[in-house]
Amino acid sequence: MKTLRNIVICTSLLALPLTGFAQQAFSHPELAAQALVNATQAHDDKALGKILGNDWQVYLPQKNVDPDEVARFLRDWNVSHKIVEQGDIAHLNVGEENWQLPIPMKRTAQGWEFDMVAGVAEIETRTIGRNELSAIQAVSAYADAQHEYQLGSGQFAQKIISTDGQHDGLYWPVKEGDAPSPLGPVFGQDQPGTDYHGYYYRILTAQGGNASGGAHSYIENGKMTQGFALIAWPVSYGHTGITSFMINQQGDVYQQDLGTDTDTLARALTAFDPDAKWQKVDDGD
Repeated sequence: MKTLRNIVICTSLLALPLTGFAQQAFSHPELAAQALVNATQAHDDKALGKILGNDWQVYLPQKNVDPDEVARFLRDWNVSHKIVEQGDIAHLNVGEENWQLPIPMKRTAQGWEFDMVAGVAEIETRTIGRNELSAIQAVSAYADAQHEYQLGSGQFAQKIISTDGQHDGLYWPVKEGDAPSPLGPVFGQDQPGTDYHGYYYRILTAQGGNASGGAHSYIENGKMTQGFALIAWPVSYGHTGITSFMINQQGDVYQQDLGTDTDTLARALTAFDPDAKWQKVDDGD
């Protein structure tokens, strides 16, 4: 999977412009790091352009920058910071947890410069990892919510978001003092085209022959009483995620890399049917 992931990331980088990327070089990586922090603290885009290159906002669009993460980085810098050199590559680590800035510095003939191309690849890899972990946690939360819903209604919910004014889904708005719905507002945007942490989610109402208990519909007499399932897949394969996930009433999460046709294949899937290509996610993953 790592090999495929690297191919996908490198392919996506080929679409980025490689011209006009003049950068300021520094005699030591410590000076480069300090210059970056100074420009970030001052919100000085002109200085950032000199340090990271004229095209830095193409590689790192403003909409992708989380202000809270920037503030956390600056706080951690003030706690502690150090440069870790490995040959012609240097990394900036900050804070008590030794968090590493995803944009490395490289030694060139002119001096030390930030390597934005390598930084974009690392940022995307970290984003994919976070999104995949969030998807695993989300499908597990969905399963817990379904069991809670069934205890109160005698059936599993066929919807994630309830109809306005009803409790026919796993989530509904509550007033102060009311008992919460089984599922929190994490899935609160149930509109076409929306996602949660780079993943789409869809309820499955049947299972196939590879599932425990064999093939059957979860719906009987209009009510979903025979089980439940959910599939989660990345919005943009190779960018927001790589792996797709499934879960049913037994609570085991299954994973599979569906490849570049992930969106088409996931949308066409109608039943929870974990064949040999679907692998269980270990609790430690």
